[in-house]
Amino acid sequence: MHADRLTAVARRAPETIGDYIARCPPNVRSRLERIRRIIRRAAPDAEEKISYKIPTFTLNGVLLHFAAFTNHIGLFPPVRGDARIEKAIARFAGPKGNLRFPLDEPMPYDLIERIAELRVKQNRAKTSASKKRRRR
Repeated sequence: MHADRLTAVARRAPETIGDYIARCPPNVRSRLERIRRIIRRAAPDAEEKISYKIPTFTLNGVLLHFAAFTNHIGLFPPVRGDARIEKAIARFAGPKGNLRFPLDEPMPYDLIERIAELRVKQNRAKTSASKKRRRR
């Protein structure tokens, strides 16, 4: 295969979350798979897709994105609406509020589970509120 073609194939966006995870270094794959399972457990009805070239779960809108970087795993969008969770994530918050979980530290899976559950609750409440407004 021609070198330019190889480069184009390597750069193409992943088609599925499984494809995205498979492209990551082995030491990161298990962490991403576990995050995927945590989100799936919190939101069994959510749709899995690739958006902005990263794994995305949607449920009445964007639920969560996650992505692997050189030194951390990111979780998006910023988490708001629960003071206890906000306090717990403060040390992981990047400049725009997105979360950065360092790869050289244990992954806070319990915290990620709490975030996923909060986002499900928020998205469902948002959808419920918009349905009520439409009925009026």
